[in-house]
Amino acid sequence: MGDQKESLRKITNTLALKNEEITNFICSLKQSLDNLEMNSNRVQEDLESEFSSLHTVLDELKENMMTRIKQERASRTYELQSQLSSCSKALESSEELLELANQTLCSSETDGFTQVTHHVTMAPAFRLSLKAKASDNMSHLMVDFSQEREMLRGIKFLPVPATPEIQMSECQVCDNTVAISWTLPEPDSKIDHYILEHRRTNHEGPPRIREEYPWMVVEGIREMEHTLTGLRFDTRYMTFRVRACNKAVAGEFSEPVTLETHAFLFKLDSGSAHQNLRVEDLNVEWDSSGGKIQDIRKDKNRTNSPLHSPARTALMSPKRAPTARPGRDRFTAESYTVLADTVIDAGQQYWEVRFDKESKAFAVGVALRSLGRFDQLGKSSASWCIHLNNWLQQSLTAKHNNKARTLDCPIPDRIGVYCNYEEGTLSFYNAKTKQLMHTFRTKFQQPIIPAFMVWNGSFSVQTGLQVPSVVQSGQRKNSGTSSSNASLT
Repeated sequence: MGDQKESLRKITNTLALKNEEITNFICSLKQSLDNLEMNSNRVQEDLESEFSSLHTVLDELKENMMTRIKQERASRTYELQSQLSSCSKALESSEELLELANQTLCSSETDGFTQVTHHVTMAPAFRLSLKAKASDNMSHLMVDFSQEREMLRGIKFLPVPATPEIQMSECQVCDNTVAISWTLPEPDSKIDHYILEHRRTNHEGPPRIREEYPWMVVEGIREMEHTLTGLRFDTRYMTFRVRACNKAVAGEFSEPVTLETHAFLFKLDSGSAHQNLRVEDLNVEWDSSGGKIQDIRKDKNRTNSPLHSPARTALMSPKRAPTARPGRDRFTAESYTVLADTVIDAGQQYWEVRFDKESKAFAVGVALRSLGRFDQLGKSSASWCIHLNNWLQQSLTAKHNNKARTLDCPIPDRIGVYCNYEEGTLSFYNAKTKQLMHTFRTKFQQPIIPAFMVWNGSFSVQTGLQVPSVVQSGQRKNSGTSSSNASLT
């Protein structure tokens, strides 16, 4: 009996669950019916509105064409009636002159003969044109709407737009800008706009089911191309997809396309920063209190030592891969310095820094990993920098190996730093105007690291930037004319 009860209990539970599923399905069906009613009413209203607007256009067209016919008829009627009136008056005048001439010819008197001859000679009939000034033909205003009727008979509900195809050969990645271009299988005049979606990723190829970054949406694109500007490339790739939309429905997304977005990306090594520097992400502020042990925020994918390199992820072979080493000591004394956590050992790199122009002192440049914890930027052979000094007298100088050169240029709000490791080029630019401020030329014997110094001030670093094309062009033009670190005095 117990087994039978247990069996019945299981069947009862199963039936209860089934009833719950049926109940939910009934609710879903009722909701679908409500939605069907609502959507049907909506499309019917849209249909009536479209036909109403079509009727309005036809009525306006008919009214304009009828007005044209009436105006043409009125104009020709006026011309013909004017000509008819002139002819009638000329005929009446001619009959009077003929009667007068006959009387003169029958009379034996010669007085007035010359005057009558003159009047007859000047009769209005002789000056009258017997060609109608206007035609009675109105065939040029006839219409034939047979093609339009066929077109109207071909009106159908809007189809789903075709799927676009992104043209890889037409897409460009340059200056932290991405230009995307696409085509349709065939022209479609019903397309209202396009929707472009893009997503950052560190994986080449088609999107995975689980991606770290969400899709970003750009709506209302009217042309079959779009340019994204002002991007920060903090991943190796960006994936794009696009779909077409008409007034009613959106089509399917195109096949995703992945473009490489190589740029120099780094963080600041807060563990090595001077204790008077408060480092938060890429922002640094000088803290006069000092002596406070800062939290060392370890990145999951990086160590505290500056061992990472953009070349190691794209250019280096496994044989050149670095071995792990402990983090360096914190800068101290008057070396208010912080380094990046990524070394440069190959390629061309670019980054920018915005700084407080009221800072007592500020410097930006590069350093060797061997830079001593007491060394100030530019005062040893292990670092190169641009230095701003606001202590007593303002000055902007290029420094290396304790030698300095005063720069005769305005102090910008942002400084762009360009490095070509293989050519030993380190250039500093006004980041806004891209005007060259100074160039060091040397031969880097070992990897270098972006380096920064601030005293009584603050700065923020912008990474994920590609080398601007205007900088690359200027480097090619000035390759033989830039100043050398050997000429610093």
